[in-house]
Order: sequence, then structure tokens, then C-alpha cells
Amino acid sequence: MTEYGYFLSTEEFTPRELVEQARMAEQAGFRALWISDHYHPWNGAQGSSPFVWSVIGALSEAVSLPVQTAVTCPTVRIHPAVVAQAAATSAVMTNGRFRLGVGTGEALNEHVLGDPWPPTHVRLEMLEEAVQVIRRLLTGEEVNHRGPHYTVENARLYTVPDEPVPIDVSGFGPKATAVASRIGDGYITMAPDEAMVTRYRKGGGGSKPVSGGLKVCYGPDRDEAVRRVHELWYSEQLPGEMGQVLPSPRHFEQLHELVTEDRVRENVVCGDDVEAHVSALSAYADAGFDRVYVGQIGPDQRDFFDFYRTKVLPQLP
Repeated sequence: MTEYGYFLSTEEFTPRELVEQARMAEQAGFRALWISDHYHPWNGAQGSSPFVWSVIGALSEAVSLPVQTAVTCPTVRIHPAVVAQAAATSAVMTNGRFRLGVGTGEALNEHVLGDPWPPTHVRLEMLEEAVQVIRRLLTGEEVNHRGPHYTVENARLYTVPDEPVPIDVSGFGPKATAVASRIGDGYITMAPDEAMVTRYRKGGGGSKPVSGGLKVCYGPDRDEAVRRVHELWYSEQLPGEMGQVLPSPRHFEQLHELVTEDRVRENVVCGDDVEAHVSALSAYADAGFDRVYVGQIGPDQRDFFDFYRTKVLPQLP
């Protein structure tokens, strides 16, 4: 049976707002939390970007829901040995209710130390090696590693959870999905694409959990909701690989005019039509997803949670 969680957006909200949203999500009946891991927001209008590991520490004290990063890039900006320590501590703080979501990342967040941004096939190689390093460190044993991309010397995590941290791998195309099938404890993808879920399961993923997420904008005025999405999250409607290669929020802002309000209206659930919200989430369940995470765009968080608690979640199996 599909579970429904809430998607915390570090790009749009402050740390205290995120913790309060998590509390409201638990009270509304959501079963889990996703949280994005960004150094920059996608654009200046979003205006936020706290350090995700600090927020997870606060979440561990505020709620009892499972938490997963969606997703962490453990390859360029942060060395996998450091990500392993962060994941282990998060798992201990949440009493084992933490999953590490990983992916190949975006230049927007990962180039900030001046390192080159590799092509996709190299990023996938780096991700696979990084996951190997993280898994070894999560055992609590001393690790020495010299690979094509990473070196680890005499590293040992002394604070580790009783059970290994599950590592889910994000993939949006055939190559990344193949890597996820091979090395992941689960699969993360955003579109309710049954073909990709099937590819993952037949490629080696089997019955491991598949998770997806979407953003909506609840509000009584649909046109106003569309305008809000167009202002804050037009980047999700940009075509091709722009989301992976553009280096700064300023560059995304330069492309704002490429996305029209009509495109937002066609592709994002906006307004207070219960059936539209239920249908959008049900599409993931119908495509074979085990977990679906939904995030509310804009400041109307309390009204969103009341709406989902009373009208949307009760209609979902």
C-alpha cells in the first residue's frame, strides 16, 4: 500500500519554518518526510538554503516521522566520508528512522568550491564509488580506500546506528536508473512513470521501495496559485539538462521568461480542486510507487495541511 509523506523544501523556507511544517505534517496524517539538500535556492525569489544536516537534527527532536534527504549529492561539494558521518548521526538521532537519498546532483550546488562539473557518465561513476565508501564507513569499521575519485585513510565512524542506513538512489533516465537498480536500497524519481519503475524493478531493484515526489500549490484562487508557482518554481518546467548544468540562481532567473503561466497551469496542481490533488498523488500509486511525497508551494502552509487532512488524505488508500 502506498504511503504519503510531506516534502520539505529547504530552498523556500527557513529552518524554523521547516520544523514547524514537519510538526503540522505529522498532525495532518502524513507518514514520512523528505527534505531537499541544497547549497543554493533555484532562484532569488525562493530565498533560502539552510544546512540540511542541522535541520535534520532539529526534526529528530520535533517529530517522530521517518526522514530522508531528497537528495544528497555525495560526490563533489562534500566528500562521501563526511556524508557517511552525517548520515550515521542522523540515523542515531532519529532512532533508525533515517534514509539517505543520493544522486548525481546539480552544478547549482556542487561547483561552489571551484571544482569542475563532470559530464553525466563521470558523475555516475563518482556516485557509485561514493556509495561504496559510505556503506563501508557505516559499518563502524576502519576504512582505507584509494579509488579513481576518492581517497580515505584510517577513517572510522564511532557513532553509528544499530542497523545500516538505507541508501536510495535517484535516477531520471535509463543510465541512472540502471545504477540505482544495481547499488541502491531503493529508487527515487520524480515523474509517475510506470515504465521507469518497471525498468528499475526488472534491472535488479526487485521489490525494493520506489519513492517519488511533487509540488502543488493549494489555495482558493487558482490563478493566484499559478502566479505563485510561476514566481517561485518555474525552474521545474525548464526543458532538458538545464537543471543539472546551470551554475547559479542568477542563470535560472535569466530563463524565467521561457516558462509561461500557461505551462505552469498545465503541469502543476494549483488551487483547491480536491479531485485534482487526489488524482495527482494517485498517479504515483498507479505507477507502482511505494511512497509519494507532496510539498506545498508558498506561505499558505497551515491551510494546505488542513485541506489535506480533511479532504485529500482520506481519499487516498
